[in-house]
Amino acid sequence: MNITRRRLLGSTGAMVSGLAISSAIGGPASAQTSDTLVIALSARGLRTIDSAKSIQGADEWAIIHIFETLVMGPEGRFPTTVDEVQPALATSWSMSDDATEWTFEIREGVQFHKDYGELTAEDVAFSLGRLIDPDILGVRAALFQNASSVTVEGPMTVKITLSQPDPLFIIGPMLHHSASVISKAAYEEKGPEAFETDPIGTGPYQLEEVAQDPSMGVLLTAFEGYWGDQPATPNLRVRYISDTTARTLALLSGDVHMIEGVRAPGWVPSIQQRAGDLHFDTASPGSFFTVSMNMTVPPFDDQRVRQAVAYLIDRDTIAEAMAPISQRTWGLNPPSFPGGFNGETIPEEVRYDYNVERAKELLTEAGYPDGLSFDAYTSQREDYSSISLMIQEMLRAGGIDMNLELKDHTAFHADQGTGTNTLFQRSSAYPPVPTLAITDQLSVENEVQSDGSGGPNFSHYGADGNGIDDLLAEAMAEPNLERRIEKVQEIEVKFLTDMPMLPVSTNAYLIVRAANVDLGYEQESGFAHWRLDKATIN
Repeated sequence: MNITRRRLLGSTGAMVSGLAISSAIGGPASAQTSDTLVIALSARGLRTIDSAKSIQGADEWAIIHIFETLVMGPEGRFPTTVDEVQPALATSWSMSDDATEWTFEIREGVQFHKDYGELTAEDVAFSLGRLIDPDILGVRAALFQNASSVTVEGPMTVKITLSQPDPLFIIGPMLHHSASVISKAAYEEKGPEAFETDPIGTGPYQLEEVAQDPSMGVLLTAFEGYWGDQPATPNLRVRYISDTTARTLALLSGDVHMIEGVRAPGWVPSIQQRAGDLHFDTASPGSFFTVSMNMTVPPFDDQRVRQAVAYLIDRDTIAEAMAPISQRTWGLNPPSFPGGFNGETIPEEVRYDYNVERAKELLTEAGYPDGLSFDAYTSQREDYSSISLMIQEMLRAGGIDMNLELKDHTAFHADQGTGTNTLFQRSSAYPPVPTLAITDQLSVENEVQSDGSGGPNFSHYGADGNGIDDLLAEAMAEPNLERRIEKVQEIEVKFLTDMPMLPVSTNAYLIVRAANVDLGYEQESGFAHWRLDKATIN
C-alpha cells in the first residue's frame, strides 16, 4: 500500500475520532484495583521472556522485573561515566590495566524465584556464556562480540575476558537487559523453549501467568524472597494492545495505568487536550532514527546523489514536527554521548544543513539535472511512517520522487533484514558507548545479507574495502578513553563524507501515565523500558 499525505492525515483523523469517542465514557479514572499496576504496550502479543533472546521491546518490560544484571545505572538515567555505575547482583568489580579483563564479585544470599536456590558464580558464567555463543544468541552479536570468555574464578567471582580493550564495557553490554542472570538449574531442567515462557530470575517480581488472551499479556507478582526492597505495588501486569486508539482509550477509561505513547506529530498535544493531568515520561535520547542508502544500486552508488539526499532532508523540521520527543542529530552518536557532535562542534563540511540549491547542483554533477525517482518502503508504525512521509516531500523539493510503500511493521523488518529496500530506515536504542552504534550499523561484518543472516549495515558500506573498518579496529584497540573518542569522531567525519547513512534524529521513548500513578523517581534517559517496582497507585 502506498503512503501519501492524505492517507497519513486519514489515520490521524481516525485517532482524533477515537479520542472523541472517549468523551462518552468519561475522563481518566483509577484502574479497578490498587494492588496491580497495569501497563499496555504496542505489540500483538508476547514473543519471549528469555532475556537473551528478546528483540521485541514490549517484552522487555516483563524481563527487567523478572531478571537482573550484575550492575545498573543511576535511577532513571544512563550513567555518564563508569564511576556512576551501581551495584546490583555484583557488589564490586575491577578492570585490568589494559581494559581486557573485568572481574565481578557476586552478591551473596540472593535467591532465585520459586525455590530454585541461591545465586552463584556458576549461574552468572552460564548466563553470560550464552551471550558469546553464536549458536545460542545471534541477535546480540554487536553487543557481545568482543567478549571471548566468561570464567568462574571462585564460588562468587566471575571474570570476563575481552578480545580487545574496552574501558566502557561496564556501561555498554553489561547494562543491557540481555546480560541478565538466569538460573542455570531452571534453564537446564525446563529446556530452552519452555524457559521462554516460564523463566526463573532474581528480580523483584516473578512470573505468575502468561494469559491465554494475547492482549492480557503476563502477570507478575512480588517475590517475597527478593534481596532488595519489596515492590511498592504487589502485582504488575504487562498488556499488549497494538492498536493506537484502543490503547489510548484503555488509559483514558482507567482500564490501564500506563501506555506506550505514539511517536507521531501532534499525538502528545491531542492527548494533553483530552486529559491535562496525565504524566509524560520519556527516555532520551531514545532511539536513533537513521536513513541508509543502498550503495549497490543506482542512483545511490553515486556519492553525490547520497550527499544530495542529505542536503534535502531537513532534520530540524523533522525534529520540530516530532516534538516533544525528538531531537536533531549531527552524527550517529547524539550530543549527549561521549564524543557526540553537536551544532557547534560538527565540522562544517559534514553539517548537511538543509540546502535545496546545493542538492540540485550535486544531482546535476551526477547526471540527474532533471531529478530522479526510486521505489522504497516503510513501516506503518507511526514514527516510521510520519518521518518517511516528511522525507518524501523534502526530496520532492529537490527533484527526487520517492515512491513509498507502507508495510506491516513485522513484514517491514523481515524484508529490510534481507536487504530488499532502497532507502532503509531504522530506529534503535543504544547505551552511551560511542562505538556500539558504529559497529552495528556501519561495520562490514554487519552487512545485510539476502538470507537474513546479516546485520543492519543496510548500505553495504565497506564492502568495497573503503569503509570505516580500519579506523574502527584502531578505536577498539585503544584502551585510553579520550584517544578512543577522538578516533570515533574521525570515523563519524569519514562516514558522513561518504554518506552511506544519514543520522536524522533521536526519538525519545514515551510512556503516558495516569495522574494517580507515581513512579517513585524521575525518568530522564535509558533504554525503552524502566523499573516499576517503586511505583505506587494513589
